[in-house]
Amino acid sequence: MRWRKGRRSKNVIDARGRRRKGAAVGGGAVILALLAALLFGQDPAQVLQQIGAGQPAPTQGPVQSTAAEDEVMDFLSVVLADTEDVWGGLFRAANASYRQPALEVFRGVTETACGTQSSASGPFYCPGDNKLYMDLSFLAELRKMGASGDFALAYVIAHEVGHHVQNLTGRAMSVHQAKQFARKADANQLQVKMELEADCYAGVWAHHGHRQRNILEEGDIEEGLGAAAAVGDDHLQRRATGRVVPESFTHGTSRQRMTWFQRGFRTGSVDACDTFES
Repeated sequence: MRWRKGRRSKNVIDARGRRRKGAAVGGGAVILALLAALLFGQDPAQVLQQIGAGQPAPTQGPVQSTAAEDEVMDFLSVVLADTEDVWGGLFRAANASYRQPALEVFRGVTETACGTQSSASGPFYCPGDNKLYMDLSFLAELRKMGASGDFALAYVIAHEVGHHVQNLTGRAMSVHQAKQFARKADANQLQVKMELEADCYAGVWAHHGHRQRNILEEGDIEEGLGAAAAVGDDHLQRRATGRVVPESFTHGTSRQRMTWFQRGFRTGSVDACDTFES
């Protein structure tokens, strides 16, 4: 991906120096709780919030970083800036205003408007504070899941920005309200549609980012598709437990996620991303 000459965003928050005093829930326990939530149809976000309740408040300390981490931070800043430029332009074309989200990079655990969250949850977006959150340890997990390359990470950021777009357009609120009155299986399907739409929005960003700034190199889209496949519910469940429980899906299958990312990239059209009408 051609990113080094790109603009840097002013909306990246380096919170890697925050630390918690006292004991915290171990990563293994968190992962087990998340797997149980997926298998039994619970909302992973609620489980993470419950785990975080009562944990000691974090304190800010000096940031210790390596040259490799510094480069990743620089990359994240460029990708976020590019999403700002693309979505800012698309919103202006629709006579609307795009409110830029912040990206907080943390280690271990962090406090959000959606509750205390841990690195075990992976990158996520909190609509309550309009922030994306990421622990850089996710990069190693992404590689373990079979996704690698700089554009794989760019896809992940663009997907979370897609959730921010859904928040701005009111999609997130309407789906949240509909889920309150739906059966668990139906609520899961609504969440799948949300995730697939965000995948499509990631493709829309890639389409316009490349068209405007020639950011993509050979193999980048394949890296994005590999990341989409790696985070499919069927792939994750099979990898974790050896079995797949379709009724518990909350993000979509690997094939679905790749298909919707491709649709967004191919068309560059927000209207083509309406998973709720497909």
